[in-house]
Amino acid sequence: MPLHVPPAPAPALRTVLTALGSPTAVREARTPSLLHSQGPATPELPLPVHVLDELSPAGAAATRLAGWRFLIRCGERSVAAADTMLTPDGWAFSHFFEGPYIASTERALRQAETMGQPYQPRLLSVPSLYMLTLWLHGDCTADGATGHPAATDLLVPLAPAPPGIAAHRPHRVAELLPVLTHRVTPVPLLGSPA
Repeated sequence: MPLHVPPAPAPALRTVLTALGSPTAVREARTPSLLHSQGPATPELPLPVHVLDELSPAGAAATRLAGWRFLIRCGERSVAAADTMLTPDGWAFSHFFEGPYIASTERALRQAETMGQPYQPRLLSVPSLYMLTLWLHGDCTADGATGHPAATDLLVPLAPAPPGIAAHRPHRVAELLPVLTHRVTPVPLLGSPA
């Protein structure tokens, strides 16, 4: 089934295109693969990046939109990514970056395309666990910039995943959120022996 990639805000895309056209922005970025790539660089697969700020013991998630991420393709492969963020003046380019999450995102998207159900892909960051997941939202007509993970949505942890959580293994939100909640809940200290 094809993925239904939500459209990115046009001003966010324009900021990335402007940054790609700026020799200074590309040169100052810490992305050797982008700097040394051959051929034109094009932003593709815009994904809204949501941040999971809070997990309750019941597993309810509070998320917020942090920006949009574009994979930067040169030739046959993605060599970097570009993040944008919403400012009081509108969408702004944030930065270019590279690393393992680029290939891991592409792998997870290819994996999701083989599933028997259509999904809207998003990214969900869990900063308290240094974790990034591909969030496969079941409502393909939803606004990609809003909403919270539904119990039946899928989360695919991207590599590198935290210890004990398998990368690229899809989990229903209802199954994975309790595990994540347990991971971020502080363990109460026992009283000193008397």
